[in-house]
Amino acid sequence: MTLRPDYVKVKLPGGENFNQINHLMRESSLHTVCEEARCPNLSECWDSGTATFMILGKNCSRGCRFCSVTHGGMEPLDPDEPQKVRDSVRSMGLKYAVITSVDRDDLPDQGAGHYSETIMEIKSLNVLVEALIPDFQGREDLLDIILKSPPDVLAHNVETVRRLTPKIRDARAGYDRSLKVLKYMKNRNPDLTTKSSIMLGHGETDEEVEETMDDLREVGVDILTIGQYLRPSHKQIEVFQYSPMERFKKMEDEGYKRGFRFVASGPLVRTSYRAFEGWAMKNITLNER
Repeated sequence: MTLRPDYVKVKLPGGENFNQINHLMRESSLHTVCEEARCPNLSECWDSGTATFMILGKNCSRGCRFCSVTHGGMEPLDPDEPQKVRDSVRSMGLKYAVITSVDRDDLPDQGAGHYSETIMEIKSLNVLVEALIPDFQGREDLLDIILKSPPDVLAHNVETVRRLTPKIRDARAGYDRSLKVLKYMKNRNPDLTTKSSIMLGHGETDEEVEETMDDLREVGVDILTIGQYLRPSHKQIEVFQYSPMERFKKMEDEGYKRGFRFVASGPLVRTSYRAFEGWAMKNITLNER
């Protein structure tokens, strides 16, 4: 068994803001990816008054081997969810909201219309929105629905390097499809800030990670996050290796060398970690050009 180093250990959630947000989420019957994916930053983010909302239900139609979100048992959408999320964002006083979702391959539009409505409801509050979307099976008509919202940041995760994609992602997902989604969104709206994330810890080499960075830059991705895979439970794939801090720093440097506008790289980094900072730094950099 690979021993988990001290720098990836996190404290149990707690704090006044955490308790308030937890109560608000339960009262509104909302879900957060913070809880469902067992994010290691849950305590830090919730205690600072931020959260990433997970819409389209709590069960996913896909079964990636790294993810702890429940697979199968799909339920009907809550038609009031977009308004509930909007009201929660208002109650929390957020200026920047992150929205993500499960995959809903079972629905005709895979939830794209519901997703778009949620984005527009939040934007009616003059709140910035980051949308971490599924691939919608690469269907351009569904991606166009999201673009009409539109989010301020469009994120879609490639998750890992090309070689390891079949090992850890659902068979319906794909490395090239993810790149095509990111490319399509950027081509349709060149001003849209795009973002992706890579997990370390599945046996990837530095060269493969750098190749993935090159692929992401080729399709115009602006913001990159790199984190350590942490096994949520015994049901998910085991950690192959824990990367030292030096490796994360090296990958951060390599990311900036390749032209990413913002790179967050560290053991506990996840896609939405320091999300507002990433958006702000990207736009500051662009304005200084």
